[in-house]
Amino acid sequence: MTEPLILYGTSACHLCDQAKDLLAEASVAYAWADIAGDNALLERYSLRIPVLFCPSSGQELGWPFDRSSLEKFLETPE
Repeated sequence: MTEPLILYGTSACHLCDQAKDLLAEASVAYAWADIAGDNALLERYSLRIPVLFCPSSGQELGWPFDRSSLEKFLETPE
């Protein structure tokens, strides 16, 4: 993956913290995007966070995800 992944969530989301921990354990680089300040993102993702997004492929990995599903997501051709 050439472009950094984006993890959508909010600061008060314990599931987002779990997703961040999982990404750190897997040494996956990502950019954090807090959806709370963006009405369009809030409307799109509010009930689904955390969501990992790959800008180059447009694919999303929604919670719940584990190490196995994360690895499959990362292997997906762009």
